[in-house]
Amino acid sequence: MGILDILLGSQNSDAITQLAKQLGVSEEQARAVVKEVTPALTRGMQHNTKDETGVEGLITALRTGNHSRYMENPKVLGTQENIDDGNSILGHIFGSKEVSRNVAEHASQETGIASSLIKKALPIVATMVMASLGKSLFGGTASASTGNEQPASGGILNSLLDSDRDGSIIDDVLGMAFKMAFR
Repeated sequence: MGILDILLGSQNSDAITQLAKQLGVSEEQARAVVKEVTPALTRGMQHNTKDETGVEGLITALRTGNHSRYMENPKVLGTQENIDDGNSILGHIFGSKEVSRNVAEHASQETGIASSLIKKALPIVATMVMASLGKSLFGGTASASTGNEQPASGGILNSLLDSDRDGSIIDDVLGMAFKMAFR
């Protein structure tokens, strides 16, 4: 199951409804926005996790960012705190506002929805993606920081952590752990 399947699945229909309300569009249009911008977000994450520092940063952000609250309580989507958090995520993923603008323009062309609305949606969707990844990685609440979480063995994170694209993250994660242990 991919990130889009999770985001657009029935378990997250309240989040899609809230996103639609925030944008002033139909739920179908909100789904179209999520469907169009999520691949750009995940490609940005893949780019950022090509080395151990990026992987460490992502896992730390997922563990400590408490992003799960956005999916557990969708009414907070679109709040200033949510938007600020989302903009921080976008800055890390894309590196510049220009990339975010380009993603919004492309999504606008594909969906027919105004780029200004997609720009408004990007930080919200970014937090939804992080919440879904955190839940996938840690199960339940992604904000736990006990260190006892067990990473998922496959699924969404495989595509982010499989740096040599051989279909297995075990060699990649073990290599990173080995490098970190002998710094």
